[in-house]
Amino acid sequence: MGGDGGDEPIIHFVLVHGACHGAWCWYRLTTLLLSAGFKATTVDLTSAGINLTDANTVFEFDHYNRPLFSLLSDIPHHHKIILVGHSIGGASVTAALCKFSDKISMAVYLVADMVQPGTTSPPHSIMSVGEEEDIWEFTYGEGDDSQSPLEDVILASKLLRPSPVRALRGIDKLPPNPEAEKVPRVYIKTAKDNLCDPILQDRMVEKWPPSQLYTLEESDHSAFFSVPTTLFTCLIRAVFSPEL
Repeated sequence: MGGDGGDEPIIHFVLVHGACHGAWCWYRLTTLLLSAGFKATTVDLTSAGINLTDANTVFEFDHYNRPLFSLLSDIPHHHKIILVGHSIGGASVTAALCKFSDKISMAVYLVADMVQPGTTSPPHSIMSVGEEEDIWEFTYGEGDDSQSPLEDVILASKLLRPSPVRALRGIDKLPPNPEAEKVPRVYIKTAKDNLCDPILQDRMVEKWPPSQLYTLEESDHSAFFSVPTTLFTCLIRAVFSPEL
């Protein structure tokens, strides 16, 4: 999964947030990974988190992903990471696969946009907002039946920032990439998701079948808040799966 030039391999997770979020949203999962002896890195994409760029000035998908690409560029060639993306952050994971497939040992899509390079997102992805209103619904705070702790909902309400929607439309411009296809992919579904309906999740999985598929039965859209320990266990199971 990685290495630092020594005898012991390093299992290094790089975590990519979804729209409007930032590196902060991974704090529970990061704590679990670090406590278990793994390496975990989070990143604020352009205009997200503590990145000071105005979202209204970000028009290109590559510009939005620049902090992630910079991070991956700095990783030594002998070191490989496990790239995890949440929600629309899955599109950033796929973009990174197309540019840095030699540095990624596994791509994990956490209820994330998973669209095969060379194809368009609607109607099979999270980016198909408004394309299929029968299965898409926005509910602020996930509604009264949210599984996430109240303190995390309050935290998110204070830290969420506008997302550069025009830049995100660039996910449709990724050309076919044979090298990206060689990297094992894992999809993690969230069964109690009020934002991305499980039907939509199933459609993405059917359109581009992953190597492994897991379901977090008690999770809402923000699994890193609602079921962080279960998510952690799921990630470790995927990494050490005998299927790979």
